[in-house]
Amino acid sequence: MRVLVTRPEPQASIWAADLQSNGLDALAVPLIEIAGPTDPAPVMQAWLDMAHLRLLMFVSPAAVAWFFRLRPDDARWAPGTLAATPGPGTAHNLLTAGEAVGLQATCILTPDTTAEQFDSEALWPLLAPLDWQGQNVAVISGGDQSEVKGRQWLSEQWRARGASVASILSYQRSPGEWSPAQQATVKEAFAQPHAHTWLFSSSQAIDNLVAHHLPAHGIPAPDWSTVRAAVTHPKIAERCRQLGIQRILSSRPTLEAVVQALRSPE
Repeated sequence: MRVLVTRPEPQASIWAADLQSNGLDALAVPLIEIAGPTDPAPVMQAWLDMAHLRLLMFVSPAAVAWFFRLRPDDARWAPGTLAATPGPGTAHNLLTAGEAVGLQATCILTPDTTAEQFDSEALWPLLAPLDWQGQNVAVISGGDQSEVKGRQWLSEQWRARGASVASILSYQRSPGEWSPAQQATVKEAFAQPHAHTWLFSSSQAIDNLVAHHLPAHGIPAPDWSTVRAAVTHPKIAERCRQLGIQRILSSRPTLEAVVQALRSPE
């Protein structure tokens, strides 16, 4: 069974290597490409205004990477300003990037590694006890072209408790393009669906596959009922079912859980 890892790079290659180290045949077939924002000024201004922010919420490793890549040379993390992430993986990236400029581990709020899911709903119980009245929060996220896409549900919780929430685009998402080798891999996967598993970590990856990659490369849509997918969130599983995928493996979004799911019999 070959696993097709659809995360953006460099996460796709990292995950493929980790799966290979666990004895699985895995290849990176990214369905999302990450690039910097058209206008980096809001990110740079967030660094300069950080002392006035109660918390910065980083939605993904890409949000972390580009926020720190666009840091003004003399800017440092403001003492007392908190950070939050939807999961421990992003938190690890955040601490690695931020420790050298003053961010302390005790200022990062994130769900425990044992949480059933790594998302806004799992994070909120850690944030809810704090006083948000009159506080300023920045959601560091990505989007499509120039459209900022933050965590809407989480922002609503903050605003209901009196906080002001701003969404700041630190990166952009696009479908990207495949190499000839990746095109060949996908064609083989659809020709032999029972020998391949698509590992989806976002619904947008599925949308990009259907709406962009297949038509762009002249690949006919498969019989989705024959496709096997592994997913890391119930919302992604629902998107698979809407498409017609019936063979779905669900797991927590950790390497150990994904490996166990991929090895389990259907």
